[in-house]
Amino acid sequence: MPSELIALVSCPQNLADSLAGSLVEKKVAACVNIIKEVTSVYRWEGNIEKDPESLLIIKTNSEVWTRFKQTVEELHPYEVPEIIAVPIEVGNQAYLNWLNQSVTTKSS
Repeated sequence: MPSELIALVSCPQNLADSLAGSLVEKKVAACVNIIKEVTSVYRWEGNIEKDPESLLIIKTNSEVWTRFKQTVEELHPYEVPEIIAVPIEVGNQAYLNWLNQSVTTKSS
């Protein structure tokens, strides 16, 4: 039985729509919410950086995690993209059923 996940991926604002669409098209994500404008503050190579980004909130599951992660890494321009996930502990069972039916372990 798969465990449902919420994955978070930040990306350049001009990439958000295409990355979200690719994840759903490849059936490694059931749904992606795009928060168009966030500001990320982080340390990179010894410097404090501050960049405008978009945040993708992605519904997926553990069965497709490897393909999901590979897809993000292939399409993302960052050397070290943010790809993190937390388990969905509880939720509307009908929605969770739909989520699991919307992703597939087979590559398209």
